[in-house]
Amino acid sequence: MKLATLKDGTRDGRLAVVSRDLARAVDAGAIAPTLQLALENWDTAEPKLQALYRQLNAGEAAGAFAFAFAFDPAQAMAPLPRCHQFVDASAFLNHGDIMEQAFKLTVKKTPGIPILVQRQSDAFVGGRDDYPFPTEADNGDFEGEYAVVLDDVPMGVNAAEAHKHIRLVTILNDVSMRAHLFRELAMGFGFIQAKPATAFAPVAVTPDELGEAWKDGRVHLDLRVARNGDWFGNPNGREMDWSFGELIAHLAYNRRLGAGTILGSGTVSNKGYRQVGSACLAERRAVETMDHGEACTPFLKFGDVLRFEVLDAQGASVFGAIEHRMVKASR
Repeated sequence: MKLATLKDGTRDGRLAVVSRDLARAVDAGAIAPTLQLALENWDTAEPKLQALYRQLNAGEAAGAFAFAFAFDPAQAMAPLPRCHQFVDASAFLNHGDIMEQAFKLTVKKTPGIPILVQRQSDAFVGGRDDYPFPTEADNGDFEGEYAVVLDDVPMGVNAAEAHKHIRLVTILNDVSMRAHLFRELAMGFGFIQAKPATAFAPVAVTPDELGEAWKDGRVHLDLRVARNGDWFGNPNGREMDWSFGELIAHLAYNRRLGAGTILGSGTVSNKGYRQVGSACLAERRAVETMDHGEACTPFLKFGDVLRFEVLDAQGASVFGAIEHRMVKASR
């Protein structure tokens, strides 16, 4: 099943079911006005949404097909335009290893313990919306990631049970402002100016939509990244060092997680980065530093257009594309 939130002038938008080919959609407000309410009442809402999805794909619904309309990703907000909790991981250790090697960083790690950080969750950016930031001097960067959306997760859940609480999967652009990052890291408390709003794909999908590509709590598909139309990388999600279930179990060790919690994978990164490229500027710049003694790829400029997309085995877009333009923020 594929779900989107359409702009309707409110902060939480209107829930819609989207066809598998992302061509058509139908309003799902009679089942749940918003995705947040659907997640909070998943046992009741999910069968009805699935039925609507089947009817939409078959083009035969009493109501579904008759009231279907062309799906316009530009009219989609983030699938969850805001949520109670967004936590980002750094689950691809290869990414950190490259950064540490290139810039001679010493990072304190505890073996077997994943890195997680609380993030802003009150206002996400839609996949086709312009992305505003104050100044190019902030050294803007992008980071392509996978993410999962959870229902209510009990405290102390183990990894195997945690997988069962993953209701939706999507992709995101974890925008970073590198000029602020090391200063905030050194303060030891967390990111504020280094990590502004996150942008999400137009659509989130239930794990079954991924078929065999959803395995071991990981998405075994390439995340295709382009900057201004030029290929930047296509790393695969299979190389996560922790599964999403393991990350959830760590996060829920001593707390409950509310329905609608979003968990990001961290920058997708592969050991074969020289062949598959990268999902963020910092990683490419680190590789350039290792190879040539200095980085030459510039940070984000106003007017840059970024694109992130995942294709299935048949070459069809799974989540729709994040494709947004970086613009100067108005004060």
